[in-house]
Amino acid sequence: MALPIISADQRLAEQRGVKGTIFGKSGIGKTSLLWTLDPATTLFIDLEAGDLAIEGWSGDSVRPRTWAECRDFAVFIGGPNPALRDDQVYSDAHYAAVCERFGDPAALDRYHTVFIDSITVAGRLCFQWCKGQPEAFSEKTGKPDVRGAYGLHGREMIAWLTHLQHTRAKCPSSDELRLFRGHGNGGSGSSGFEVRRPAGDAASVFGGWSGV
Repeated sequence: MALPIISADQRLAEQRGVKGTIFGKSGIGKTSLLWTLDPATTLFIDLEAGDLAIEGWSGDSVRPRTWAECRDFAVFIGGPNPALRDDQVYSDAHYAAVCERFGDPAALDRYHTVFIDSITVAGRLCFQWCKGQPEAFSEKTGKPDVRGAYGLHGREMIAWLTHLQHTRAKCPSSDELRLFRGHGNGGSGSSGFEVRRPAGDAASVFGGWSGV
């Protein structure tokens, strides 16, 4: 096997995107930045259920309701991490299972930008999940261990954001993964990863999920 050296020309020819995070106080207009993006090539990950600020925006959106769904969508758009074991999240096995449920990931090829609103709500969903895991309970007493829950919370959030950060191009043109942080009251909306399209366009993006 030849040494897998990547030449400068190959590296420069790679499609890569910009990953950015916007921070600001509530109501300053973070979600409204969605108006600056092309709705035809932008997928809105609506964790906040705060789409009143962008009512009338004609792009597609998905509304994850649980931390498991957040992780599933991260591996769906970012692909698997070959360094992980099959029993780990973001592994080849996780990716294969998600693709079996959601369908062909090529359905995402139309999107140049993934707009996530917000990391704050993703953190709340993550912590709620962490509080129910074995690490969140004392091995000696069986009682809740807040330190264990927060430790797991930190590891989970870092793993999620790192996986999104490593997402390579999914479209013919340059991709962007924009992570927007907000301060809201928590996500709401339909369950699962349901693509919401403008009225009159009922095409399904993910297998098993129809646009509404």
